[in-house]
Amino acid sequence: MKQARPMAHQTTQQFTQQSTQQKAGRTLWICDRHALRLRWVMAEIENLFPLSGSQFDNLAPAEVAYLDQFSTRFGKLQDAMGAKLFPQALELVKEQGSLQTFIDKLNRLEKIGAIDSAEQWLILRELRNAFAHDYPEDSELNAATLNRAVPLAEQLLDVYEKIKAFALRYGAVLPD
Repeated sequence: MKQARPMAHQTTQQFTQQSTQQKAGRTLWICDRHALRLRWVMAEIENLFPLSGSQFDNLAPAEVAYLDQFSTRFGKLQDAMGAKLFPQALELVKEQGSLQTFIDKLNRLEKIGAIDSAEQWLILRELRNAFAHDYPEDSELNAATLNRAVPLAEQLLDVYEKIKAFALRYGAVLPD
């Protein structure tokens, strides 16, 4: 009596696609956590804005912790999307091809409707990079960066919701 081989009905390509769907779902799950925490901290800090340099210097320790949480979650969400979710979205629709540069990937994502604007993403990435550089002696710069960040965080969340819907439409499977 012959033994049935597991997954004999699936081709290697189908198995790889299933794996891509699961990877994209796992990345969505991670991004959901960052987005949830980013939204929460945004509600906690909204009364601090607009923020001046002198106000920045006189923040209470809890307010500093909230602002740290804000910049951290912004960066983590932006990083997870750019490094993992964007390439996975392209894989889901078999658009990865020979795209070598990140800007090529962004332009393709814009073309297929996964994101609204490649240029908008570059602005969000620039802000994430600004958060990565700490200038404790420049309160005015820190306050200006944070003032700019709040509306951009809303945009980041909007971009996430759009690419999440795109990925789910094209087969991403959220973990149980």
